[in-house]
Amino acid sequence: MKYVPTLIAGILAAGVIGTAAISDSHADKATLSAVKARQSLMSLQAFNIGLLGGMAKGDIEYNAEAATAAATNLAALAKFDQSRMWPPGSDNAALGDDVTEALPAIWAADSKIGDASMALVESTTAMQAAAGEGLDALRGAIGPVGKACGGCHEDYRKADD
Repeated sequence: MKYVPTLIAGILAAGVIGTAAISDSHADKATLSAVKARQSLMSLQAFNIGLLGGMAKGDIEYNAEAATAAATNLAALAKFDQSRMWPPGSDNAALGDDVTEALPAIWAADSKIGDASMALVESTTAMQAAAGEGLDALRGAIGPVGKACGGCHEDYRKADD
């Protein structure tokens, strides 16, 4: 009977350790889910930019209705609340390059990610207004969108090797 308190203490300790391990794995799942969500958002942005860029280059025939729809989607995606998609520790240093290309610099105190996000919102809103107004208007509006995307990717995404 003198071993019962030790046995109970051991079971309780194992329960606490097991609960902490489950909690940690849940956090990992939440972080990975956030990464997948933001990558999905970026894929949707790329899909719409692809159509607009193809039209601007002349690779795809200009269609005002399709251009307006793609630009409207792009503007909505730029305004989408991404705050839960970027938890600390969801960068490539923490998770590996095979999971994400997001650099730790996004979370740095001197990060200009907010400015980059605003540039994307402003440029996609202007694109939304211009896209259906003709090919020249589309071509004039796509440059700032590309600059906003590139400005963020250059500073906050791992460069392709």
